[in-house]
Amino acid sequence: MSTFLHLFYKPLIWIIVLLFILIYPMLISIYVFLPLLMGVMGYVFIRGLDEGKMHYLFVSIFYFINLEINLSLPLFLSFISFLIMYIVVYKNLYYFRNCKICQSILSVIFIDLFYVGVILIYDFVFQTTSIVLDNLLLYSLIVDIILVIIL
Repeated sequence: MSTFLHLFYKPLIWIIVLLFILIYPMLISIYVFLPLLMGVMGYVFIRGLDEGKMHYLFVSIFYFINLEINLSLPLFLSFISFLIMYIVVYKNLYYFRNCKICQSILSVIFIDLFYVGVILIYDFVFQTTSIVLDNLLLYSLIVDIILVIIL
């Protein structure tokens, strides 16, 4: 019986994840109060790089591309900025490797702040306005931290 449940459990989880990745960025573009979840997906991306799990990488990259298209953000900027953050910051968190909660919280904070910094630099260089700094970004950061602690 457990193999029968396992046979349907794994595809059901993947269907739910794919539906979330397809639908949630569209909902963010309509309802601006929904959090972006850039920190959570960035942490999934970094864990995929760190542990060598390709399905984590594909899920997070697909989410980034879908979110950037739906919100008219610069394409592949999140992917590139998270790669740079992984190389520069994440590899230097040696002291927090044993504390998983500390590592996840610090990673999400650094991911969100680094991405906002990269977007602001992009806006300055190209004289555009991609994001507006307001309380919704702080709300999104807090939701990212809570979700990473829960998951």
